[in-house]
Amino acid sequence: MSVQSSFEYVTVHIGGQLFGVEVDEIREVFSPQDITKVPRAPGEIAGLLNLRGRIVTAVDARSRLNLPARGADEPVMALGLEQGSELFGVLVDEVGEVMRLKADTLEASPAHLDPHWRALLKGVHRLEKNLLAVLDIRALINWDNKLAA
Repeated sequence: MSVQSSFEYVTVHIGGQLFGVEVDEIREVFSPQDITKVPRAPGEIAGLLNLRGRIVTAVDARSRLNLPARGADEPVMALGLEQGSELFGVLVDEVGEVMRLKADTLEASPAHLDPHWRALLKGVHRLEKNLLAVLDIRALINWDNKLAA
């Protein structure tokens, strides 16, 4: 069994925070259009959308992280991923660059971090000027680990 020497992340901004999502978890990046609200859906479900003929559940990452709601005029992008036969679009504010970081620089999430965030992070990398929190995108869409409001 080989040990992974590095990770590739797509950087995203959510509510002013920098996160990384492993590249191999993402099927595509797209600009969500015409999200249809779903009555009585949990707050983190922004709605449903049609992506090239397939129904996609749009999950609001801000809501899942208990961050302030996005303003109507603020930009939004989506990270597309599959879980089983379902498609999800995780809504983020901005998609940045792809970064390759050494595996041995991944540190555990700080102990004092909010427990809701800790449940959704795989760890952190120290960058030159800030931290890159590694988002566990599967935990974000997993309702078994649903965050308390």
